[in-house]
Amino acid sequence: MEGALSALFPAEAEAYIRDLETFPLKEVGSPRWFRQHESVVKLNMQAILNATAMQDDFVQEYLVSFGKIPTLIREMILVEIWKLKVFSIICQLQDFNPKSMFPLYMVIHHEATIINLLETVMFHREPCEAAEELILDLVDYCHRKLTMLAGQSTSGEDTSPDSFAAPVDKDISTLQDLQSQSVATEFEISLKALSVLRYITDHIDSLSLSALSRLLCTHNVPCVLVQLIEHCPWHRTRKGQREKYIDGRWHQISREDQLKMTKLDGQAWIALHNLLLRPECQKKYDFNNFNKSQLLKLRGFLTEVLVDQLPNLGELQRFLSHLAVMDPAPPKKGFILEQVPEVWSNIMNENSGKWKAIAKHQVKQIFNPSENELKQQAHRLAQIYNLDVMESLIPEKPKCGSCGSEASKRCSRCQSEWYCCRECQVKHWPKHKNVCQMMMEAADKLQKEPHTSAVCSAGRIEEDNPSNGGEGHGESAGDTARDCTLWDTHRTAVLPARTPRPSRTSLSAVVRTRLQLQREPADTDSEPWTFLRSVVNVRVFNL
Repeated sequence: MEGALSALFPAEAEAYIRDLETFPLKEVGSPRWFRQHESVVKLNMQAILNATAMQDDFVQEYLVSFGKIPTLIREMILVEIWKLKVFSIICQLQDFNPKSMFPLYMVIHHEATIINLLETVMFHREPCEAAEELILDLVDYCHRKLTMLAGQSTSGEDTSPDSFAAPVDKDISTLQDLQSQSVATEFEISLKALSVLRYITDHIDSLSLSALSRLLCTHNVPCVLVQLIEHCPWHRTRKGQREKYIDGRWHQISREDQLKMTKLDGQAWIALHNLLLRPECQKKYDFNNFNKSQLLKLRGFLTEVLVDQLPNLGELQRFLSHLAVMDPAPPKKGFILEQVPEVWSNIMNENSGKWKAIAKHQVKQIFNPSENELKQQAHRLAQIYNLDVMESLIPEKPKCGSCGSEASKRCSRCQSEWYCCRECQVKHWPKHKNVCQMMMEAADKLQKEPHTSAVCSAGRIEEDNPSNGGEGHGESAGDTARDCTLWDTHRTAVLPARTPRPSRTSLSAVVRTRLQLQREPADTDSEPWTFLRSVVNVRVFNL
């Protein structure tokens, strides 16, 4: 990744972080709330860019300096309660038929954006300490997500995204589709919560006694982690093929790689290592018969192959062997005044009995925007998802629109489709022609700029060829390849003047053009937010 690539400058990040605030439940989804959501998305992007490039993490520094970690935790729990109490009522309203589901979709994904940002910054000790008393609320939040995940995996229920989510090429056109997306998102959020919990346990020595007691006594997190390791919801078998959930997607695993540890496996094991072997935890944890029997289940998973991959687990293996033949002394009980988490209870008490009224208010005032308001939202989102930044963060290389193989060239007119060779482009042109024309018309109307594209004349295809300057003549195929060219990603001379330097994928360009389609709603039956929906998923989870 290029060193100069960034979503925000430090001064911009500082301003966004200074302005972060908490909202009442009634204002979730409002224009003011939506502007803050945009800020959080940008901060999340920049935090990941900094972490990936191993640069100074000024986002984390500003969040700590201005005391905004508690604000993020409050907002995350607020959306969690909104999904539980208000969104469920909205889905039951018979007369709710908005022009677009995307405002609701963005609220649902706000929680995922915040947990992703917290996962990035909580790796450091300072944010953990800056959470102050709200670390108790964060521990409770992680426990809720992990118990839900463990319960579903124990019952055999498949909660993975592809079990609920609509295909990327379909729209979120109904509330039922949105509910399915919400359920699928919970799986992703739960996995992020596992990482956040692991980072909290890394800094146990900086936690208060109340937080430590909540982890070990109130919630018995070690036993929850044992259940996750035993049933492993990020592993599954489909049609006789073993699959693992890696980087936001299910991947088929070859026989020789089935014993290879994934990042999620490592997070669970490291959290257990921290909670069982730290001296302050051993003094606090009650190794009673039930807890002891649960922990000893881990011995069957601690194979030589696993310990070779994570040598620190050798210490845990020796501890469990010692635990099997002895009974540790029970923890000392004394009179202790403990803090209790308040965010969840305060929000619930403040809005108790008002859930239906809040849902009706939001349906009328917030989630039924006019067409002009939707256009403005789309324009702002198009600016948020910076082209080069988005493309640099997509882990996968583009695929040919015709044969599905790895592609290095794309249509220079609309930039939305990739191809591996001229033959595939010619073959796919009858299907791509109408979409290509519609995208360009919508883009030209929105930008009000003269069309300065470097498309070639009718019936000709351009292909990268160093010997002739990159231009080659394809065989005439009537209307097959009219007004469409191919260009190599390493050459920029043939690009339209208004087009940014291309990079590995076409996602960013498609974000721009698909958002612009809402200017011409009569030209397409598809929801104008469809592709941006898939990009939001990538942005939040696949980095």
